[in-house]
Amino acid sequence: MEISQLHQLFLNAKGICTDTRKIEKKALFFALKGDNFNGNKYADLAIENGCTYAIVDEQKFVLNENYILVDSVLETLQKLANFHRKQFNIPVIGITGSNGKTTTKELIGEVLKQKYNVLMTQGNLNNHLGVPFTLLNLNKTHEIAIIEMGANKPGDIKELVDIAEPTHGIITNIGTAHIEGFGSRQGVIDTKTELYNFIEKSEGTIFINNEDDTLKSKLPNVETITYATKNAYITGDLLELTPFVNFKWATSQFQSQIIKTNLIGEYNFTNFLAAIAIGVTFNVDKSKISKALSAYIPSNNRSQVQKTERNTLIVDCYNANPTSMESAIHSFEMIKANNKLLILGDMLELGHITGEEHQNIIHILEQKKLKAILVGIEFSKQSSNFATYLTTKALVENEDLSQIKDYFILLKGSRGIKLETLIDCL
Repeated sequence: MEISQLHQLFLNAKGICTDTRKIEKKALFFALKGDNFNGNKYADLAIENGCTYAIVDEQKFVLNENYILVDSVLETLQKLANFHRKQFNIPVIGITGSNGKTTTKELIGEVLKQKYNVLMTQGNLNNHLGVPFTLLNLNKTHEIAIIEMGANKPGDIKELVDIAEPTHGIITNIGTAHIEGFGSRQGVIDTKTELYNFIEKSEGTIFINNEDDTLKSKLPNVETITYATKNAYITGDLLELTPFVNFKWATSQFQSQIIKTNLIGEYNFTNFLAAIAIGVTFNVDKSKISKALSAYIPSNNRSQVQKTERNTLIVDCYNANPTSMESAIHSFEMIKANNKLLILGDMLELGHITGEEHQNIIHILEQKKLKAILVGIEFSKQSSNFATYLTTKALVENEDLSQIKDYFILLKGSRGIKLETLIDCL
């Protein structure tokens, strides 16, 4: 079956489905495969429960005309998403980066929603499945799309830009992350800048932090919108961390009032400027841009401030790599508070540099003379003067956390360490 024919079936259906536990009647079922499952085995159940067609890639599961046989269900899903995206002549903003891409995407979305009907990636569904799922939600009411793109290995971003075909692109930064999959930092750079390569070929527009030398060295000859603390189209001035970011921003003809935000961390300052640069480029009213950024409240354990009965917590337990960990420590050090404590968890997926990077974090903590508790197998392998535990459970069982009172505490670690389970204990 041609993709155009499948697309017509899609338009007549009630969306798509890949999980028989979440069947919507008259949807198309895509029998995806994974390491531990084969969706083809559930195609008959999907039809039985109300799906109009099942797209499968194994002949033995084709029972009647309601089953569509393809070479690869995944590739067919991706081709369908790309075909659907091509039906819309609207700006598509592709966003990637080692750190901050989900928060930046949310900030951009809040700004653009002040003027446009925006489709954007939900949560962090930013991989080879999440990008197609998002694109297939495009409809004629949408005026702009924001597509987040994640990567764990070389070629990932090329795969996603070929599906989404962004007209605009932004890389938040390039740090030391997922080295296990990329092999080296150069592998990270080469993969992330696959977004730039696509924008160059399509003669699109790039938004860039003008103070990021790595990104500037990879910048192609296309229309470029810059943001930075100075010498840029959008400039900003970080005024203070309370711990929330308070700042001003400006263009050559405009100066904002002080914007008090609900996001912590110096590292989020440039994310705000990125959202502003995109908002101004798309002619969103400047006062509405400031209002949207001031009103934004983060979720999903990303840089959230939570007050318990005894302490104030900065909860940043969703992700961690050497770049984001160093930034978090630096920002935490800048916050004015009497009693400060860092509870840091392992940084996962670093491959051969794991030991070196965990020891480097310990060195930073010792150099800055910060009070810290370390959690995880990797931190436990390193020598340090800090209390260290293999798991969060071990920390709870061996430390009387109820005695920690009137502290300002940073919880930062990879998702797998589950530092958020400490919140109720603090």
